[in-house]
Amino acid sequence: MNVCTAALLIFVGSTTWTATSSETNAQDLERNRNPLTRKSDSTGNSPKKIWMASPDGNIEASLLVDDDQQLRYRVKFKKTEVVQSSPLGITVESVDLGSNVKLGEPKTTTVDEQYLTRGNDKQAHNHYVLWSFPIEHQPTKKKYTLQFRLYDDGVAVRYIVPGEGKQHVNGESSSWKIAAGSKAWFFERTNKKWKLKSYAGEWLQTDVANLSTVSPGGPVQGTPIVFVLPDDVGYAAITKAATYNYSGMRLKATGDRTLVADFTEGEAGFDVMGTITSPWRVTLLADDLNELVNTDLIKNLNPAPDAKLFADTSYIKPGRSVWSWETLGLGEPATQKQFIDDAAEMGFEYSTVDDGWKDWDSPWEEARQLCEHGQANSVGVWLWVHSEDIRDPADDYRQMRDYFGKVASVGAVGLKIDFMNGESKELVDFEIAVLENAAKQKLMINFHGCHASTGEERTFPNEMTREGIRGLEVNKMREGPLTASHNAALPFTRFVVGQADYTPILFTNPGPTTWAHQLATLVTFTTGLQTLAEHPKTMMNAPIIKDAFPVMKRIPSVWDETIVLEGSEIGRLPAFARRSGDVWFVGILNGGEVREYEIDLSFLDATGNYQATTVADNLDAAAVDVAEIGVNTKADRKNWTTTVPFKTQSSTVNDKTNLKVQLAEGGGFVAKFSKQ
Repeated sequence: MNVCTAALLIFVGSTTWTATSSETNAQDLERNRNPLTRKSDSTGNSPKKIWMASPDGNIEASLLVDDDQQLRYRVKFKKTEVVQSSPLGITVESVDLGSNVKLGEPKTTTVDEQYLTRGNDKQAHNHYVLWSFPIEHQPTKKKYTLQFRLYDDGVAVRYIVPGEGKQHVNGESSSWKIAAGSKAWFFERTNKKWKLKSYAGEWLQTDVANLSTVSPGGPVQGTPIVFVLPDDVGYAAITKAATYNYSGMRLKATGDRTLVADFTEGEAGFDVMGTITSPWRVTLLADDLNELVNTDLIKNLNPAPDAKLFADTSYIKPGRSVWSWETLGLGEPATQKQFIDDAAEMGFEYSTVDDGWKDWDSPWEEARQLCEHGQANSVGVWLWVHSEDIRDPADDYRQMRDYFGKVASVGAVGLKIDFMNGESKELVDFEIAVLENAAKQKLMINFHGCHASTGEERTFPNEMTREGIRGLEVNKMREGPLTASHNAALPFTRFVVGQADYTPILFTNPGPTTWAHQLATLVTFTTGLQTLAEHPKTMMNAPIIKDAFPVMKRIPSVWDETIVLEGSEIGRLPAFARRSGDVWFVGILNGGEVREYEIDLSFLDATGNYQATTVADNLDAAAVDVAEIGVNTKADRKNWTTTVPFKTQSSTVNDKTNLKVQLAEGGGFVAKFSKQ
């Protein structure tokens, strides 16, 4: 159990008590009008249908065995059936364990705990009812467990199949038939072969009925897929959580609004040693965008950190990094030494040395000198490595362990590991080995060229961020630049499942967005390590830019509180208020045309006034040639050579103030509120 757990859990038989609540079991919950035990079509000790509910009763799930002896389930949210009758099952050694089954009596437990986290806030609430169903595959007499967790913000399902030695997983029939009329947000990429390797696609919307035909690369989509539910019911996301010792799940749209679990290995399947514990298959549900953004569900479904492995977490420090790669490339050691100096001047915690350093004349000695220079200036140094240089699993990943030992010995604080390019079981195993061995050396990790998060950062808090996102480097690529609507979708899509390394801020190549839009991504995008793409001297010294720098350098990488403001909309307008200590920031991204937005400042403390510093689109100013403000030798601006500049202003406000903001097309807005 995490040392940060607030409630002591005591297990007695199949019932759980917490130190902060009275005994909870199925009968107690029934008395509280929670429909947990309603059954229909029961036969002896093998009920055909069981209803379950979340702690607050707003989410219900049913598990049943249909007339063909197939496991099926449904999910209701506020009495609306969001997931219609859909199959469940896992196929092991070519036997479909979801069909021809006998369903036994479940055991239930309740967990209610809190633990420290990072990102949107500082503390997560993990409150759920766990249902464990014994299942018997009748032709083979194979027994396994099907588990449901019901939270107030979602339903998760997984399979636990006992066994010894090697067990072969052929696939799953885990499915979701989504309610008609739902609008699906999914990511797409014109470079089809890379879509599901890097998860770096543009976020787009379609009707759920079109998911099987909308993509030129085929019907398989990456996770998550986010749904705007019909009739203003709210939002849903279909995804996975806690991917360990298993292949990463994608989603195959098969028509009739149905998504089915799909795997990289296809028909070949993959092997698992010993007991198979699948990742959780998740249906996340939210009343509004504030609940969607602030969910802890994906992290909650991951185990707490190992107390021994993470007995010392003092080396795990969120922060911001300068980075030469996007504007200059790597350069010589002297270039990286200057970037460390720039990080110190900016008050940033880190500098990232990217691809190519191993080709220096004396790479490890040069790395040691850079790390020593960083330590002398309170700047930690991250080093880049290609995954192929450390991927050999022989002798319990000895190649990796030796490499990590050298990285730690030269004084680096972490590694940026690149080009996994997939989520097969082999690659999932590699990533977990990275996190375990890095923790032993007290190293932090940034994964690139990888799948999106499934909540691993809870179990391995040394994972500070991961890519799995269409980030700002696309602006210089043939596929680029990024659209404003893509950026405006990200806070409600990719970032819902976990941290991501978008590498924000590129004033010298902003594409069809304004400088204020670029700045606002620092507030609206969530990550433990915020690596800024722009050259630090441009951010600090460019004449038109530098007035905004005092606000920029105060924006942290993690937050104490996050509020999604009224009027926010996926792909059109994320408007966030976020608190760090007693300082509030507001960030707004405009994904569409020119518009006005009014900010209600009632989230501020009601006692006293605040000094407000705002950075807004200057719609009255002439467009600015972005090539004139700083160095970016790698920019490919195409026809996006000018942008709307920003203006900075200061004023005194309080919790009763409303601020009217003019947003340019593809524009943005940032404000900092400091108590007077």
